[in-house]
Amino acid sequence: MHASETTTLHTALTTADWPAIARQLHERGYALLPNVLPDALCETLKHAYAAQQGYRKTVVMERHRFGLGEYKYFQYPLPPALQTIREEVYPHLVPVANAWMEALHLPDRFPATLQALLEQCRAHDQHKATPLILKYGAGGFNTLHQDLYGEVYFPLQTVFFLSAPGHDYTGGEFVLTQQTPRAQSKAIVLTPGKGDMLIFTTNFRPVKGSKGYYRASMRHGVSEVHRGERYTLGVIFHDAVS
Repeated sequence: MHASETTTLHTALTTADWPAIARQLHERGYALLPNVLPDALCETLKHAYAAQQGYRKTVVMERHRFGLGEYKYFQYPLPPALQTIREEVYPHLVPVANAWMEALHLPDRFPATLQALLEQCRAHDQHKATPLILKYGAGGFNTLHQDLYGEVYFPLQTVFFLSAPGHDYTGGEFVLTQQTPRAQSKAIVLTPGKGDMLIFTTNFRPVKGSKGYYRASMRHGVSEVHRGERYTLGVIFHDAVS
């Protein structure tokens, strides 16, 4: 990855309207930021998928009944762009995460820095890097799930869209579901553009009701790809046991 690509990414993240992003997260559990990854960086990440080095684990989704597709976990040290994303985005999300814990009267509070969070992960035997790159072909999909990976998990994560919908692939919408207690699930279907960043809840979010806040469980997945190839980059802030 070229230094200029990481610099462009850094600029996009530092100039983002983080107060507005926080409001979106509080209101609906996700926020979409357009044009965060430069096109050249999207292409670099996609082309690097075929490499043997730089990854710690490959998962063929069909073998585990996760869907149809494949993904690879990066190994430490992470590529500079991924490290930049983790370090620069995390501090902006901590106030949102802690406000959610407070609203739901939960005891957990998250530290101000990514390094402190990763130290908590190591104390619970979570040492493995979780950022990953996913590849789907025609017919590919991802079942609804949550990316927890261990006892310690940060309640927000990000995904970056590396392919252009309608051009590189069709179908393959990003799907979020929200389960309200004693009610039917709500589906949210998104089709972000190439280079866009989506921030969304890892596990649950608080929703305000008539008697205060209640906990709404969230899951995410990908609908079936009809044509072409769809690549995404997932950046999760906590580490994994395996």
